[in-house]
Amino acid sequence: MQDVWVEKYRPRKLHEVVGQKHIVERLSAYVITRSMPHMLFAGPAGSGKTTSAIALARELYGDDWRDNLIELNASDERGIDVVRGKIKDFARAASISGTDFKIIFLDEADALTSDAQAALRRTMERNTQTCRFILSCNYSSKIIEPIQSRCAVFRFKPLSEADVKHYLKRIAQAENVDITEDGLSAITTLAVGDLRKATNTLQVAASLGRKIDQDTVFESTENIKPSEIKDLLTVALGGNFTAARSRLDELVARHGLSGEDIIAGIHRAVFDLPVDEDAKMRLVDRIGEAEFRMVAGASERIQLEALLAHLAQEGRKLK
Repeated sequence: MQDVWVEKYRPRKLHEVVGQKHIVERLSAYVITRSMPHMLFAGPAGSGKTTSAIALARELYGDDWRDNLIELNASDERGIDVVRGKIKDFARAASISGTDFKIIFLDEADALTSDAQAALRRTMERNTQTCRFILSCNYSSKIIEPIQSRCAVFRFKPLSEADVKHYLKRIAQAENVDITEDGLSAITTLAVGDLRKATNTLQVAASLGRKIDQDTVFESTENIKPSEIKDLLTVALGGNFTAARSRLDELVARHGLSGEDIIAGIHRAVFDLPVDEDAKMRLVDRIGEAEFRMVAGASERIQLEALLAHLAQEGRKLK
């Protein structure tokens, strides 16, 4: 049975965490002093928040780290009961352990209800002697201010293309996979700084063969190639709405993607179009309007065709 590469190659030590140098330095200092505050990890998915918390526990507690760390996912258990139940029980048990403190890692804490966050605040205050809380979230603005003020805030950034490529090359070498430079670029484009997504994409592409290029990546993930999106936009900006609509039909039929996926591809491609900055601003504004309407429940097909019509009109103005 094949291992899941995300877990197989998850960093075990803090110095192995990718792309978060300044955060790693601060967390490593806590390991040396054996003292740390409550912490709030905020940042996009796949940027290393969970990995850093587990690596910190491993370095603090060694082989006993599983006994001194409890992981909870607030999106599964988001009510006040989980705070009054599991968290308080673990906090009480920590008082009779042999360690200075135990760690409660609460993932996706921004999914906690307001009442649950209020209860959590009091629990954090009362158990400071025996527990340290690490809260992880995508949006720190959704965490109430009293909790933020009780935590040291660490803001994780999306990983750079260079960091993602270096990490993927290491996995490819370990798994005896031959990946081309355009294959790496395709994965980093799709991942958008999410290392977990990049690793999963690499493993999926590797299932088709031991040589991975750009075509393999897009074929295995059923994504549209940037060149196909660029061709669609070029035809639309040429003022030929009917031909652009036909190309859209081909893309939807071939890939079966949602309207939001196509919009995301158009948004990435629009900045490489040979038009002036004013035109790009107008196009991005219209793309944002189309996505908003889709999310609000409007017909994806109508919104995509309306966007192409707008691009065709814009193209005629630019001639």
